[in-house]
Amino acid sequence: MKLRLGLPKGSLQEATFQLFKQAGFELTVRSRSYFPTINDPELEVVLMRAQEIPRYVNDGVLDAGLSGLDWIMENEADVVEVADLIYAKNTSNPIRLVIAVANDSDIKTVADLKGKRIATELVRVTEKYLKSNGVDAYVEYSYGATEVKVPHLVDAIADITETGSSIKANNLRIIATVLQSTTKLHANRNAWKDPWKKEKLQNLSVLLQGALRARSKVGLKMNVPGDKLANILEVLPAMKQPTISQLVQSDWVAVETILEEIQVRDLIPALKRGGAQDIIEYPLSKVIP
Repeated sequence: MKLRLGLPKGSLQEATFQLFKQAGFELTVRSRSYFPTINDPELEVVLMRAQEIPRYVNDGVLDAGLSGLDWIMENEADVVEVADLIYAKNTSNPIRLVIAVANDSDIKTVADLKGKRIATELVRVTEKYLKSNGVDAYVEYSYGATEVKVPHLVDAIADITETGSSIKANNLRIIATVLQSTTKLHANRNAWKDPWKKEKLQNLSVLLQGALRARSKVGLKMNVPGDKLANILEVLPAMKQPTISQLVQSDWVAVETILEEIQVRDLIPALKRGGAQDIIEYPLSKVIP
């Protein structure tokens, strides 16, 4: 038996392949191919546009897939959310669907969009948002280059942004956030009812989430004199408690902990001053709580 999995081709492809590699899955794809090989005989992978994946999962053509919440909503797909995977093309932050206008536009709020023309790839999501705010506007599908259409072709756009830098670079101003979206591992409802496929997806979820969790953390090892241990433990963070083991025929101990990488820069000098020696920092592949 195999689980047929849809992965996003395009802007999110490289980040997805890197995540799978960290989780233990080697994906290889030839140029112009849509069917990567993977070092798991129980997985069959298909590459396609993230916009289409929820529809094929909904229809049962795919057992499961990775795509953003925005595209699940746009396709009105009735799927099972297996895992929330917070990663994007360039960062580990959620992306946003925002409404933006030209910097010098008279449009200041969503209410000002009444009767205006808006371009977007997410037509249904945008229309629902406007309707919920009591705004009647014309929403048209954009086939690309959405940001350059303001103000010459449309009055506003609803577009995905990760950092907001592209919006600013095109002299646009955000007036509202329609939704915040993250990548979702989602499954077809019938596939989720199959015990084998459900377990396979749950296992995949554990590994992918563990890989993401590890990205912000590192391991730290050190040797500490026994009479300095209390001082070290006062400043040393840990996921639960540090691991402490006695060195052979010595009054020294080895201390090991997992912590946020951002803490290490200031922590290591403090540990050194506190008496720690042989300090080693090392990266992590997965963190499974």
